[in-house]
Amino acid sequence: MSEQVKIESASPFELHHILTKMESAPQHPIIGRLHIPDGEPPFACVVALHGSKGWGDHHDDHVQIWLEAGMAVLQLDCFESRQVQSVVADQMRVTHAMMTVDAFSALKWLAADPRFDESRVAVTGWSLGGTVSLYAAWEPLAEALLPSGLRFAAHLPFYPAAHIRPEVQRWSSAPIRIMHGTIDDWTPIKFVHDFMDIVRPLGVDIEVEVIEGAHHSFDSEKPLEWLPDAIILDYRTVEIDAAGNMSAEVEPGVRLPMNEPEERFKAFMIAQNIGCHIKGHPEGRAHAHVFAKEFLLSSLAVN
Repeated sequence: MSEQVKIESASPFELHHILTKMESAPQHPIIGRLHIPDGEPPFACVVALHGSKGWGDHHDDHVQIWLEAGMAVLQLDCFESRQVQSVVADQMRVTHAMMTVDAFSALKWLAADPRFDESRVAVTGWSLGGTVSLYAAWEPLAEALLPSGLRFAAHLPFYPAAHIRPEVQRWSSAPIRIMHGTIDDWTPIKFVHDFMDIVRPLGVDIEVEVIEGAHHSFDSEKPLEWLPDAIILDYRTVEIDAAGNMSAEVEPGVRLPMNEPEERFKAFMIAQNIGCHIKGHPEGRAHAHVFAKEFLLSSLAVN
């Protein structure tokens, strides 16, 4: 059974705004598709977030597998309510920060519905949505959006952009499992390994499931495609200081603020980092279906 739901959310431009001025963010509803499995409530649930191109067939394949395994799935459409179809070539139209608020708003909404067990809600996402599901484990963000202490029970990012480096290193105790291809040139796996080198010594329960020879969107059935206008990661990271201010070293020795739209646009005009590939990987796709299901079943204690 599926139903459309509306959930109150907001649109802060950057993580900076979540951390320092969330009260000024525009408020509005977002649309979700809620899928309910057979069985009796309360159900475990997976909050799922799409990537820069919106929802695709390969996302729906995962959703169907999780549903058949006994988990509810809430697919958020972070683009529809903001009247956007894609952010491949313009990542400022719907940002990681906006989608992060959507994810936590969905968790709060699920916790208020007796059909769901608030202690058994995971978050997953692909690419841009994967970035959301990864950094949703950063406690300062969670505290800003849900000071009640409600948290996701597991994090499952697919090929996220793992380029954000907070000064404050406080992370969820929930397990994080990343799935990523070794030749991804949109969100390179190097950022994941570097990120893990920082957080694992702190006791964060994080692992990466590496898919050898796989591009971005490896769990799809897409033929090799070049996206000439896609905004990509290169070697740059974004830092967030203890006060919530964001910055990036756009050139050696040149650090720019990244809090506001005009600041991010200026940094992009200097970097001009565009162009990448996407391609399905049959073995990686099959493995992702099994790995993701088993991780979620285990983390959410679904029999």
